Amino acid sequence: MGISKGELGRDEQVIDSMRTHGKALITPAAALIVFSAGLGLGLAALPPEGRPWTVWVLVALFAALVVWIVLLPFLRWLTSTYTITNRRIITRRGILHKKGHDLPLRRINNVNTERHLLDRMLGCGTLVLETAAGNPLVLPDVPGVQKVHVLINELLFAPEDGREALPSDE
Repeated sequence: MGISKGELGRDEQVIDSMRTHGKALITPAAALIVFSAGLGLGLAALPPEGRPWTVWVLVALFAALVVWIVLLPFLRWLTSTYTITNRRIITRRGILHKKGHDLPLRRINNVNTERHLLDRMLGCGTLVLETAAGNPLVLPDVPGVQKVHVLINELLFAPEDGREALPSDE
């Protein structure tokens, strides 16, 4: 999932890779159940003299709704990834038209999280990465946002040469 080895720089390592939280699939799943029940009821209620054309119209309407309200959101969820490497934050999204954004870790000045009540119940949230340019990168629906927040902070304050930080003189 996410980034291939060819997209990584020399000595760059993937620390974590994830899709947006699965809460984005709740509405499409509920819609699929409702549409299926509606199709069943519609087929049962059709008068016999209108068949087979009314059946085809009902099935075509069902298929169009499923593609638009169920399949497209699923594909959007499937193709939206967040990847954290030891050098940058990489976002990728898009079904046919791919969009990507790379934010070098050294450019991040502040890391914030936002969690609404539903987000806290589901264990996700929004991660806001602020830069000096004043154009924050907002990552919605990050699963385990608190752990990702800590991970990014650890990467930001890790020494670049890989050695442990020297203790301060107190």
